[in-house]
Amino acid sequence: MTSESATSKSLGIGIAGVWGRMGQTLLGEILRSEGAFFFAAGSESTSHPQFDDPLLDPRTREPLGLSAFGDAEALFEVSDVVLDFTTPEAALQHAAAAAASRTALLVGTSGLRQKDQKALEKASHKAPVLIAANMSPGVNLLIEATRMLAAKLGPEFDIEIQEIHHRHKRDAPSGTALAFGRAAAEGRGGSLEDLGLLDSSDRRGERPHGKIGFVVARGGDVAGEHTVLFAGPGERIELTHRAGDRRIFARGALRAATWLYAQPPGLYGMREMLGLGDG
Repeated sequence: MTSESATSKSLGIGIAGVWGRMGQTLLGEILRSEGAFFFAAGSESTSHPQFDDPLLDPRTREPLGLSAFGDAEALFEVSDVVLDFTTPEAALQHAAAAAASRTALLVGTSGLRQKDQKALEKASHKAPVLIAANMSPGVNLLIEATRMLAAKLGPEFDIEIQEIHHRHKRDAPSGTALAFGRAAAEGRGGSLEDLGLLDSSDRRGERPHGKIGFVVARGGDVAGEHTVLFAGPGERIELTHRAGDRRIFARGALRAATWLYAQPPGLYGMREMLGLGDG
């Protein structure tokens, strides 16, 4: 990672999983950035059907004169910041490569396991690492509102988190829905492990008092919709975010990448990036 200030240079962005849906969205947004960023390189699993194909401009389908790397180390060596929206399994490799090269790493991968979190935390001792379930500033501000409302409204309000995504999404509830749930639980002074009802399809009888429920739907090409419902005696409050285009996540990721590049080694979240306090 170079030492020049992020505010005085065009940042070289590496994309892990460059042939994926989010990878292609990120690539298009970088190429639209008019010099604020440049595409440093991309990596992809060697088992991906397009691994050997030349990379194309997603907007024009013109060749970029580049191919994807098959290993994480090469990607990190040529990038100022690496964006990772791949898989929990790949996150382990990317954590090791970030630490070895001291390159900033931004992780938006859903479904991270405890061992993945620990690996990323270890990497953050040598490189700046940002982990976020959702890169949209709007979503993260709504998560803060959820935390505040859960604390102020009191236990007489039931909390339900509803989400819908495209049919290809593998994890359920989504990472964003779980982030809303954790914020609500923290507002209530507890943890999601103790308060969460993660599978609403199994509910029978009356709703357990004080629990945080989740309702999950999958279908079509929905980029992502989340609603946090506070249902109390005689009134209902709903916080809703609807993503109409995956580009909002790419724009948020690039904004976060600029911020992250200027930070010392450490583990960060979108709360710090948005100036909302510690993660």
